[in-house]
Amino acid sequence: MKKRCDWTTSDQIYIDYHDYEWGKPKHDDQELFEMLCLEGAQAGLSWITILKRRENYRKAFDNFDPEVVQGYDEEKIQETLQDEGIIRNKLKVRSVVTNAQAFLKVKEEFGTFDAYIWKFVGGKPVLNEWEKHADVPASTDESVKMSKDLKKRGFKFVGPTICYAYMQSTGMVNDHTKECFLYHAGRG
Repeated sequence: MKKRCDWTTSDQIYIDYHDYEWGKPKHDDQELFEMLCLEGAQAGLSWITILKRRENYRKAFDNFDPEVVQGYDEEKIQETLQDEGIIRNKLKVRSVVTNAQAFLKVKEEFGTFDAYIWKFVGGKPVLNEWEKHADVPASTDESVKMSKDLKKRGFKFVGPTICYAYMQSTGMVNDHTKECFLYHAGRG
């Protein structure tokens, strides 16, 4: 049996997320936007709670197309808040619209969101060497810098801990622990 990071449960959706997504570098702007929104939705909740609702979030937010989401009016926001398939937190739902607007401004400035966000790790994944899950920090200097810059640009639900989780989920950092079968992935 494969040894995985300790945070992975026996739930197949979690196993698949760990094995095929978490820690793998993502550079597609729409995917980066989706993950930023989902990590923000997770604030105060477990990741599995959001992961199990990811398809519902995709439907509710037009597949996280920032061009569409940035134009949501009050009627569309209220409609989205009625969707039982997502976490119906008013601040979190509104933040997706706000973040789409901020995302598009960043994209306009840097050409792509990818070019902007990956600068926080020098353009390539940070390959950490944690022995066990308890060694993995909740935030780092890089996630603090990212958080401050995102907030300055108008993003919401982007605190240092959320930013670090985002960095992990998008492969900006590889935090698979040494005992995990994926530890050596991306290490050449």
